[in-house]
Amino acid sequence: MRVLALAGVIAALAIAIPAVSAGDPRAETVANGLAAIGDPELAKADYVEHCAGCHGVQGLSAPARLPELRERVGYMMCTADTRAYLLRLPNIAKSRISDNQQLADMLNFMVFGLGGTSVLAGTKPFTAAEVGYERQFALTSASLVRERKRHVETAIGKCGAPASFRNFYNGN
Repeated sequence: MRVLALAGVIAALAIAIPAVSAGDPRAETVANGLAAIGDPELAKADYVEHCAGCHGVQGLSAPARLPELRERVGYMMCTADTRAYLLRLPNIAKSRISDNQQLADMLNFMVFGLGGTSVLAGTKPFTAAEVGYERQFALTSASLVRERKRHVETAIGKCGAPASFRNFYNGN
């Protein structure tokens, strides 16, 4: 039932979820991540309201100079540090979405809905407790560019992200 509701929401918001083929070991992980979203409609609406203005409705931000999410953001979920980095980004940690579960749902939509094949098999969805904990450590004084570079190198070295992950989007 949840899958049918999710499909309807995606169509309503005109968000195309990247396909992960059924035989791909990541398919079950993506399905489980999407199933963990308590209110799929609200998660997508929150993404559109809070993130799509810069990252694009489809997760495609090019040619803007900020990271593209589509088929890429999942790589940032493979270590505790890279996961924490996503939660500590100022626009996430200091989001107007005060409910940690609601924010976790939106982030899980971004990762599992837009991340597609970048989501590694076995990736666990964000939880309200994890979001609440990491929000306390919002990145404020650190150089976001330097922090991103550090975590991107981890994703390339430990998580199988391609070298092109160093770029903000494919082709730059």
